[in-house]
Amino acid sequence: MKLLLIITAVLEGATGLALLLIPTVAVSLLTGAPLDTPPGLVAARIAGAALVALGIACWQARNGEPASPATGVVEAMLFYNFASGLVLVYAGIRLDLHGILLWPAIVLHLCLGVWCAIPKKRGSHVNRD
Repeated sequence: MKLLLIITAVLEGATGLALLLIPTVAVSLLTGAPLDTPPGLVAARIAGAALVALGIACWQARNGEPASPATGVVEAMLFYNFASGLVLVYAGIRLDLHGILLWPAIVLHLCLGVWCAIPKKRGSHVNRD
């Protein structure tokens, strides 16, 4: 679980910083469509802040025991990764968005979601990377 939390912290933190600092570039790379409205910029930056917060939570929980708050963080990331993956699939299929990073992001979120589900499914109380 420690490796999962470290990788998640780095990926979500970096994505969050990109959304906070350069939201038009980050969203364009993801969706292939411009982000050009003030409300869209605000929403992207709020999402960026949320991702940075998740990254911080994962980084702080990386050394916890499996029955500790780290388990809650992994469960939250399980939900986040599957929800984000499905929203992006919808964006690609139903909204016809097709940025260069859309499908890699979908695969990444779904793989991280599966990885988050593995410790929960095992029900293990042993810290495994």
